[in-house]
Amino acid sequence: MMLFYRIYQIFIMLPILLAATIVTALVTIIGSALGGTRWWGYWPARYWSKLFCLLTFVKVTVTGRENIRKNTSYVFVANHQGAYDIFSIYGYLGHNFRWMMKKALESIPLVGYSCRVSGQIYVDNRTPAGIRKTMEDAERQLAGGMSVVVFPEGSRTPDGRVKAFKRGAYTLAVEFGMPVVPLTIDGAYEVMPRTAILPRPGHIKLTIHKPIEAPENGHDLKELMEASREAIVSALPENRR
Repeated sequence: MMLFYRIYQIFIMLPILLAATIVTALVTIIGSALGGTRWWGYWPARYWSKLFCLLTFVKVTVTGRENIRKNTSYVFVANHQGAYDIFSIYGYLGHNFRWMMKKALESIPLVGYSCRVSGQIYVDNRTPAGIRKTMEDAERQLAGGMSVVVFPEGSRTPDGRVKAFKRGAYTLAVEFGMPVVPLTIDGAYEVMPRTAILPRPGHIKLTIHKPIEAPENGHDLKELMEASREAIVSALPENRR
């Protein structure tokens, strides 16, 4: 059975997804150039992500969608189990947002440029000028009423467990007094850990927790980090905490 699945992946799934990725990137670039990055920076990639899950036989179930309001800006923070975290959030969160992503991803042919022109935020912490540019890009998106998604671990977990959170992921929430929504992703590590080349069929659970609202005197960074991490791990099995 696994042999037939690998044949399907190589000769059917991969060509379709490669073509879909190229088309999605081109549509995003052209649409963004014509105006309306708010739409083009989200919807094409949302359907692309759903197609990825469909063709790789990955089921995504969502709980807690009632915890977020449609026209409210949030800072979403999520654990990072694997590549399918991206497809799970993009395809199934149901809330328009922009990613805060590694600067290195900008070098991906076509996709990196489509992310840039559609308003995704590249995080460049190599120099003070890069950090300043990152903050300016993020502030511009938030000022327009957009939400952002960030992985506070910074990179995919090597063993499925939640790593230490980095302070920089919370800078925007503290500075602007924005509500922070923890997201728990469970099952993406089993589908495709960072060492895997091809995904396996599986089931990913996306849990949207209640927002952590800023008190009148603003967020306390340490308390915010602890509260969001506690919420995220609460929806994970013991061996993934």
